[in-house]
Amino acid sequence: MAKKLYVGNLSYNTTEEGLRNLFSGFGSVASAKIITDRETGNSKGFGFIEMSTDEEASAAIAGTNGREFEGRQLRVNEAMDKPRRDRGAGGGYNNW
Repeated sequence: MAKKLYVGNLSYNTTEEGLRNLFSGFGSVASAKIITDRETGNSKGFGFIEMSTDEEASAAIAGTNGREFEGRQLRVNEAMDKPRRDRGAGGGYNNW
């Protein structure tokens, strides 16, 4: 089963292809995604890698966390699920 990894402190010039190439040395990369700003399209300096197996993910964390890549020291760990937001009474005028 694939395991998703968080990759932080990326250079703003890092590409998804460059990220994929870095992690492919540790196994099969199922996906690579750099998070960008909706309005500007610029990188936010972090992304996600999905490795094909838990063993490959562990090897990738061990081999890249703290490693310098494109002038920045990477922070790599297992990605956490995004908490669900309550869609209840949020701001606005009709908030009783």
